[in-house]
Amino acid sequence: MQCLKYVSFFLLAIVMVGCDSMSAYFNNEKTINDETTVFYIHSDDDLETVTQNLIDQKIIDDEDAFQAIIDYKEFNSEKLGAGKYEIEPGTEYKNIVNGFTRNRLGNGNKEVEVQVTFNNCQDIKEVAGKVSKQIEMDSAEFVNYLMSDSILKKYGFSPEKIGALFLPNTYRMYWDTDHIDFLNYMAKEFKSFWNPERMELLRNKKVFSGQSDVVTLASIVYKEQDKYPEEWKTIAGLYINRLKKGMKLQSDPTFRFCWGDELDGVERLLNVHKEIDCPYNTYIYTGLPPGPICIPPSSVVDAVLRAENNSYLFMCAKPDGDGLHNFAKSLSQHNNNAAKFQRWISQQQRANR
Repeated sequence: MQCLKYVSFFLLAIVMVGCDSMSAYFNNEKTINDETTVFYIHSDDDLETVTQNLIDQKIIDDEDAFQAIIDYKEFNSEKLGAGKYEIEPGTEYKNIVNGFTRNRLGNGNKEVEVQVTFNNCQDIKEVAGKVSKQIEMDSAEFVNYLMSDSILKKYGFSPEKIGALFLPNTYRMYWDTDHIDFLNYMAKEFKSFWNPERMELLRNKKVFSGQSDVVTLASIVYKEQDKYPEEWKTIAGLYINRLKKGMKLQSDPTFRFCWGDELDGVERLLNVHKEIDCPYNTYIYTGLPPGPICIPPSSVVDAVLRAENNSYLFMCAKPDGDGLHNFAKSLSQHNNNAAKFQRWISQQQRANR
């Protein structure tokens, strides 16, 4: 009889706990935030950490009630969906738990997407740095993964050309996207961009051996002109003419690229700067550089694919300093344009003394 009493007491305790959990679930306990609150669950967060963060961010104030709902739903850390959430004022505790629950796609039921943007990047490291501030991805881990021999081989890029895989834009993805998923996402975007129409345009440009060459020239065009898109096709046509003739591209941004940060803030480039021996220096080496000198916008890539059919071989900044260029078909015409520009520079210097 004594054993039966203990068993009965134990069963009663279980029933009472179950009733408390059920009561908490149906009592519709609500959050205390008075405005929509952004809440993040990291991939390595456990349920205890998430609960404490909800309290610290003043989203919930009744830990026992929240725990009771967790118990009632048999919710645990393995069911947590990492990511970004937006919790509305007065959200019921049970709906928070439901929203945090990972679904069959691996996302939280109420997880929201974030916008990921990377523009005006010089290289892959800069892309990684910008992206890592917008999603959970670690920048160093991403760069190491991307530059590994197996990944370069998988996607068919050299270390110098891998920047061509990335098309600057604004993308929507989940905040808990890691370095592997981000690269897969970019690879899909690359494949989508290089559709049959663009591939046909590429094949018609005999000076290019592949997409990376187009992006490389686009990076030069963009560095030559990032203010007036209407010049992109003209500049692209000029450089394609040089490639066809076997002429050196002689693009200032390429030798500037060789100097790295050393020429930051230097507006007037000198002949000594052009003498640096670097495979990207198109004053020394014929043809395209080994890879892009920046990550150019896709609109510039399109401009290269649809380059203007012109006879220009030379370009020089216009003497009014507005960022536009004078184009020339002959060296004598170019020298005349260059002389006008130099006279204008001298006038500006005298005026500023």
